[in-house]
Amino acid sequence: MPLQFGVPEEIIEKVHDKELPMSAYSPYLSPIHDRHCIGVNMAFALGDWVDMMIFGDGGFYFKNKAALMQYPRPRIAVNPNIRRKPNVVGVKHISRDGRIPLGISRRPGFISWNRNTGGAAINLAYHLGAKRIFLLGFDMNLGKGHYQHWHSAYNSAAKKGPKDHRHLPFRRHLQCFSAIARDAGELGIEILNVSMTSAIKEFKKITLKEALEYGKL
Repeated sequence: MPLQFGVPEEIIEKVHDKELPMSAYSPYLSPIHDRHCIGVNMAFALGDWVDMMIFGDGGFYFKNKAALMQYPRPRIAVNPNIRRKPNVVGVKHISRDGRIPLGISRRPGFISWNRNTGGAAINLAYHLGAKRIFLLGFDMNLGKGHYQHWHSAYNSAAKKGPKDHRHLPFRRHLQCFSAIARDAGELGIEILNVSMTSAIKEFKKITLKEALEYGKL
């Protein structure tokens, strides 16, 4: 995603190496600062212009608690263990819908987990009233330099060699999008994938320039 916005490779490498914070990308992402944004996992660290964040992994909160407490926007957890821990503060818990594990749950107060936080974020956008959703960074591929994620905030963000590819989570993550596309069609929600190289095939792919033109007519 940073390359789409013209972030210099030098900046990207420094963020990977933790010489710079993720907020170093923020000036380059100014075209979407005035758009409604849900930050998936560490994307909240891009800046306060991210309207809210969502996470699903149980250990995410404790590993990133200090940074999360500095983030002034809503923090959403889709993990059943979070609400059971008394030392979790400042987080709104939304239950996973066991009846509809894949797709878009219509039940108030429930989200289809979809086996990944990005899929859950689409369901959250539905509950917030979105009728058009743009997916940024949903490429489901190794990034340049064989990084698993576009930043280095995770232990699993290390470079992956050819023998490691079978252990990547992308195959599991991709299993939800056909159900999401089906439900989005029934609900009249347009989902557009702003990644021309994305492994997700269910949604129309558009360029960043095309995405930024929406709403200007």
